[in-house]
Amino acid sequence: MRYHETVITVRFNEVDSYQVAWHGHYVAWLEIGRNELAGRFGMAADQLAEAGFLGPVVTLELKYLRPARFNDRLTVKTTVQRNETPTVEFRSVILGADGLPCARGITVHALTDMHGVTQYRLPETVAERVEQMLAWAEGD
Repeated sequence: MRYHETVITVRFNEVDSYQVAWHGHYVAWLEIGRNELAGRFGMAADQLAEAGFLGPVVTLELKYLRPARFNDRLTVKTTVQRNETPTVEFRSVILGADGLPCARGITVHALTDMHGVTQYRLPETVAERVEQMLAWAEGD
C-alpha cells in the first residue's frame, strides 16, 4: 500500500491549555493530507465541484495515540482503501518527528450532486479518477 505524505508543523494557535495540540486540529490535518492526495487524481474538493459533485464526509474515525506539541513536525500519511460501496475511504496516520504514530484516522466520503442528491453509483468520470487513485495506492 502506498501513502502520500504531507508535512505539517504544529502552530501556536493549535495548542490548547494543556500545551498539546487540540484534538479538533487532527481532523483538519487529516483533511489536508486527504485533499493533497485526492488532488493528484482530480478528486480534491474543488476539482470534484468543478465536475459537478460534492464528497461529504459520512464517517469519521480518529484514534489518538499520543499528543503533538507546539512546533512538532508531523507527517500525515494518507492512502485510499477499496470498498464495495460507491464511497471513497481514506486512511491516514499522523506521525511525530520520531516516526511514531500520534493518531490514526479514517474518513469515508459519499458522492452527491451539487444539490446534495446522493449518487448510488459513481459517475464514469469520477469512477475513473477513483480507480486511478486506487491503482496508485495498491502499487499497480
